[in-house]
Amino acid sequence: MWIVYALLSAIAAAFVAIFAKLGLKQIDTVLATTVRSIIMAAFLVGVSLWLRKFDGFTPTSWTGREWGLIVLAGISGAISWIFYFMALRSADASRVAAIDRTSLVFVALLAVVILGEHLTTKAILGIVCMVVGAILII
Repeated sequence: MWIVYALLSAIAAAFVAIFAKLGLKQIDTVLATTVRSIIMAAFLVGVSLWLRKFDGFTPTSWTGREWGLIVLAGISGAISWIFYFMALRSADASRVAAIDRTSLVFVALLAVVILGEHLTTKAILGIVCMVVGAILII
């Protein structure tokens, strides 16, 4: 089932690039990212309430480490989107998205360094193909 979720995520991400490119023509990219984040937060709170994800949750349900890592993930995501919207403003969406998707390469490399994961020969070949593909698209 994870592959279905991943494909749906990819399709939704494609629409983000298209809608953002169309909407960024006359507005500030940082403000657009901020407003987008507020809309996302409101939507996610609504979904979480509807799915009853807050039932039994308290801020002390999570450890300090879990909070810290989620905060860092949020900040990293915000920084990513600020730069993504800045790039979209001045380049073709397909070119920006191609480079942005090289984040997969960085995830694989950081997973080795930080998480101790191992790359197989096939994974290394996949990384090379992703980089070459991004270069060909841009």
